[in-house]
Amino acid sequence: MPDLLIELFSEEIPARMQARAADELKKRMTDGLVEAGLTYAGAAAYVTPRRLALTVTGLTAESPTLREERKGPKVGAPDKAIEGFLRGAGLSRDDLEERDTPKGAVYFATITKPGRKAEDIVADVLDATVRNFPWPKSMRWGAGSLRWVRPLHSILCILTDETGARVVELDIDGIKAGDTTEGHRFLAPGRFAVTSFEDYETQLKRRSVILNAAERAETIWHDATNMAFANGLEVMDDAGLLAEVAGLVEFPVVLMGEIGADFLDLPPEVLQTSMKEHQKFFSVRNPRSGRIERFVTVANRTTADDGATILAGNQKVLSARLSDAKFFWENDLRVARADMATWTRALENVTFHNKLGSQGDRIRRIAALAETIAPVTGADAAEARRAAELAKADLSSEMVYEFPELQGLMGRYYITAAGIGEAVAAAAEEHYSPLGPSDSVPTAPVSVAVALADKLDTLAGFWAIDEKPTGSKDPFALRRAALGVIRLVLENDLQMALGEIAAAALGGHSDAEDAAVLADLMGFIHDRLKVLLRDRGIRHDIIDACLDMPGADDLTKLVKRAEALDAVLKTEDGENLLQGYKRASNILAQAEEKDGVEYSFGADPRFAQDPSETALFEALDMAESAIAPALGREDFAAAMAAMAGLRAPVDAFFEAVQVNTDNQTVRRNRLNLLSRIRSVCLSVADLTRIEG
Repeated sequence: MPDLLIELFSEEIPARMQARAADELKKRMTDGLVEAGLTYAGAAAYVTPRRLALTVTGLTAESPTLREERKGPKVGAPDKAIEGFLRGAGLSRDDLEERDTPKGAVYFATITKPGRKAEDIVADVLDATVRNFPWPKSMRWGAGSLRWVRPLHSILCILTDETGARVVELDIDGIKAGDTTEGHRFLAPGRFAVTSFEDYETQLKRRSVILNAAERAETIWHDATNMAFANGLEVMDDAGLLAEVAGLVEFPVVLMGEIGADFLDLPPEVLQTSMKEHQKFFSVRNPRSGRIERFVTVANRTTADDGATILAGNQKVLSARLSDAKFFWENDLRVARADMATWTRALENVTFHNKLGSQGDRIRRIAALAETIAPVTGADAAEARRAAELAKADLSSEMVYEFPELQGLMGRYYITAAGIGEAVAAAAEEHYSPLGPSDSVPTAPVSVAVALADKLDTLAGFWAIDEKPTGSKDPFALRRAALGVIRLVLENDLQMALGEIAAAALGGHSDAEDAAVLADLMGFIHDRLKVLLRDRGIRHDIIDACLDMPGADDLTKLVKRAEALDAVLKTEDGENLLQGYKRASNILAQAEEKDGVEYSFGADPRFAQDPSETALFEALDMAESAIAPALGREDFAAAMAAMAGLRAPVDAFFEAVQVNTDNQTVRRNRLNLLSRIRSVCLSVADLTRIEG
């Protein structure tokens, strides 16, 4: 069983495209080989800036011969029908066989598809893969029609077995497959032949190419952290940057350089962002001072001067970049200390959305809403309004214009520099959070109030103009905003009538004062809550059972009720009580429909004929006396436990008595007793919504 090795050697592949390209090569090749009848033991793809490689082990030498039997027309059918069948099967009349069937004599044909050699199948599949490769961007070069991410120079394609290696014959747009490749562009130029994947990987490493991207990343991180540690410093972790840099080099050489003294007082986030975005440098921090003092760059080669020339060039370019950042920083500080209202006034001319007004309009809405929310979060209302008025001021700053990802953070720096309170400054940075499921949630009262106001205004605005998410499309990140609202409420244990606040947010959009719009918006938020709780193991029907209870727009109360119901339904008592409740409800519904009356009151223990009835009356009295106070103090666990305590007397009642007895007085009393079971259970949660 031969092993397959493929390498597609080209000019530099952009780092952001490499991982997906390797996955795509593996998937398309292995899927194509399997579809053609070959099997394999394992496959792995590799990528460097200049090559895509695939190794497939344990490939079958040829596809199996296939025999397919086809049923044709009846004997005596028109010639045209028979000829059409023969053309489709690729056979002649001599190949037909007559067989008797229950419907008469019928022609049958056996079609044999001989197996194909692995070489032929590999050539076809690789040709199709290369010609149809889904690069995000591709180009043509020369006079050919082939498109590739960058000019494709050579194709290595060999099959190796116990007899040795053989080249798969293939020609794609004049590029013939062979058994040779190239080493490092600078350190080991020139072509060389390989005989297997092991030989290929070994020879590449000998020629200064590390084929495995994970190994390149590990080498970079190991050398960088050791270099920093030796100087009493630490490299700031950045997994995304590490993966990108590993995709820029075939032979990583780590170098550490110094940042000019003029720039050390810049905010560390500015230094880190500027170096990462413009230079792909890692930031190196002094753990004692918290300042970023050096940088790590990764070269693609060794040099006679141990990288001194490379470092000098990098430091020169970095100095120019940081000079710009320092200019922005100092300019912005002057504006912030003089009058931050200069920036907020500028936002009057910045459109947020053509149907929702300017950023200035939006800031006024958020400020009013933050003032409304402040008492719930424990914030001072005036301070919350002030924070909302300044939270987006930094959008007009030069630094945020250059580095949009620093919005909010720079606002904190500028508000602090202006001498405004720390709570207001913190709100500027934190009001965008949480941005994703792993992002932390602000806890400071002012920050929470502004963050909620920001997200609720976004949701209310787009609901007002009917620009809601559809299917997988959510261009304004409204699902993220709704999840942010939910997490802010739950993780800060806020108790608030979210419906009222959402109505106030909608009120900021004059066209949206519509109960249907509010109901739809709250439904959307509740749907997002279901997704969040499902990830915590709480079923959607349990949430639905709690959504129908009073105060469901208080998300904290809603979740506590759902968690308590989930816990009790996971117990044997809870599960059996649910069945008893459903049995009671079904009997009651059938009787009410038959009799045309509602059995909702009048159960009297004096008409009890069996001890189980008397016990059930007593149990219901005890449950009601426990459940109502528990619900009043929002002790849902106690309320659910009291409900679950009905399991035994309900079970005993159904085992001992017949509800629909011939004695009509007793029957009515027992039906009213079932109604009490139903009402007691429904006071805790709407158990009709529980499935199963």
